[in-house]
Amino acid sequence: MNQILSGVWPLLLGIVLIMLGNGMHFTLIGLRGGIEGFSATELAIVTSGYFAGFLAGARVSPVMIRRVGHVRVFAALGSFMSAGLIAFPLVTEPWAWTILRLLIGFCMSGIYVTAESWLNDASTNETRGKVLAAYMIAQTLGIIGAQGILTLGDAGTSVLFIGASILVSVSFAPILLSVSPVPAAEVARPMPLLSLFRSSPLGTVGIFLLGGVYATQSGMGAVFGTQIGMSAAQISLFVAMLFAGALVLQYPIGWLSDRMDRRRLIFGAALLGAVCCGLAWRAEDTLWALMAAAFLAGGVTTPLYALFLAYTNDALPAEDMPAASGGLVLTFGVGAILGPIVAGAAMQRLDPFAFWLTLGGTFAGIALYALYRMTRRASVPSGETESYLGVVPTASPVAVEAAGAWAAEQAEAEREADT
Repeated sequence: MNQILSGVWPLLLGIVLIMLGNGMHFTLIGLRGGIEGFSATELAIVTSGYFAGFLAGARVSPVMIRRVGHVRVFAALGSFMSAGLIAFPLVTEPWAWTILRLLIGFCMSGIYVTAESWLNDASTNETRGKVLAAYMIAQTLGIIGAQGILTLGDAGTSVLFIGASILVSVSFAPILLSVSPVPAAEVARPMPLLSLFRSSPLGTVGIFLLGGVYATQSGMGAVFGTQIGMSAAQISLFVAMLFAGALVLQYPIGWLSDRMDRRRLIFGAALLGAVCCGLAWRAEDTLWALMAAAFLAGGVTTPLYALFLAYTNDALPAEDMPAASGGLVLTFGVGAILGPIVAGAAMQRLDPFAFWLTLGGTFAGIALYALYRMTRRASVPSGETESYLGVVPTASPVAVEAAGAWAAEQAEAEREADT
């Protein structure tokens, strides 16, 4: 493993630094928005802006890379993102923040496409799985670490926004000084939604609903904490727990995924998420209960994303997997745009704890649909499924397609070894 990481550690270090800055700004939006008196609906629209920009960037950035190259695209998008982060405290209006979030989402998506193209080029068929796993861990650790940095400053000033901008700016150094040009990024055209649904109804509907869950957790978690009177340190811990749970539960759920009917596992994970959200809704302001619910509800969200990808690939021939992966990323993105808006409207109309009702209801929808699909189609024997790889929801289509190709190769190799 050390030999594998020796060639990509500058890129992984850069990703950690980028995620420190990006993770800080996600939570800062909720903290500073509360200070400025933004409503839950306004902050929900600001949150959705990021995911709309991210979705656009996933389609546009490969075209930009083919025209001018990885290095120029990476440097340009990084510069715009750094400028966007530092501009938040300059114009504290919801419409301005929405535009800035669109910009940052677009830039982050392009940065992911570029970085993942470099990673994919630096990997072989034998090392790709470990390199991608290290990349996903680096992303998650960066987001968790960002919450700790937030406790060092005051969200009411410009200091933390400046710090996030500096981290993003510094992150380019280890990446740009170590990588070499690679072939232009190639992303498959997304499979049409109807074809994707016919191939995997559960994968399509489930990943759409999960997009709403993930965006609500990551974007509205800090808003919820602000509205119920948590301190800045408590909000940072709350958001960190959402991602720490994913880091802990990814492996055991992945291990189970290769050994049982994935629909049952999807049902069980979604049901656990729904129950935890229901308990958090009843817990009111009991801090330890809210933290535990965040750990478990957040902990099943990221593995569910990888489960839906793996489950969909099980129903497809290898040549259709890249297009299906693109379709799933698109479907997830649409859900991520709509989810915070629904949650924000519910929090505005009811109370802050509608945050948990929205999440719990969406998890319950996933569980019920998985249960229904188990009555409509026979299960795929575990020996014929594709291997599971813990892809995180922040990954671009480049990493998702690479993970799908790796999973298919691994599964084929294992089947040949058994015969």
